[in-house]
Amino acid sequence: MRQVVLQMAVSLDGFVARHDGAGDWGVAAEHPDVTAWKIASLRQVGTHVMGRVTYEQMASHWPSATDGYAALMNDIPKVVFSTTLERAGWTESRIAAGDVADEILSLKREPGGDIIAHGGATFVQGLSKLGLIDEYRLVIRPVALSDGLPLFKDLPEPLLLRLVDATTYPDGTAIHVYQPARTV
Repeated sequence: MRQVVLQMAVSLDGFVARHDGAGDWGVAAEHPDVTAWKIASLRQVGTHVMGRVTYEQMASHWPSATDGYAALMNDIPKVVFSTTLERAGWTESRIAAGDVADEILSLKREPGGDIIAHGGATFVQGLSKLGLIDEYRLVIRPVALSDGLPLFKDLPEPLLLRLVDATTYPDGTAIHVYQPARTV
């Protein structure tokens, strides 16, 4: 069965975005080794999943982008979770409008590489709250935002995680890979 992986940038203080929506966190461009890690990670993916807002942002950017991520972002099948979106025009995209847990379970049963979640904040908070994420790949940027959209919100109980990999990079970025600690 495929795994659901969350791969997301996060500030030192746990935010994935600023409240004002500004994408600039004031940090330098990511180190080439961070980019290489992220591209290698994307090569293992069979499906992207995301919420409507993130889908619309990505669909307006990636089709005309030319950087090292562009081909992967455009070619990998995408599922956008939305009850309001009527059409998904970005190549290899479809809409999932049913129950999130049921839709994710159905995706996990399909053949192929892992399922990667990118956002947005509300969507991934919902996945975490429902216990649907099998692995958290956090790209921790060296900045404290002090306010913004948190990675975790309204969890029904503490989410215990175990660190399975950690790497730091010359630009101060750290990539931590966690898996939920399953109690036996």
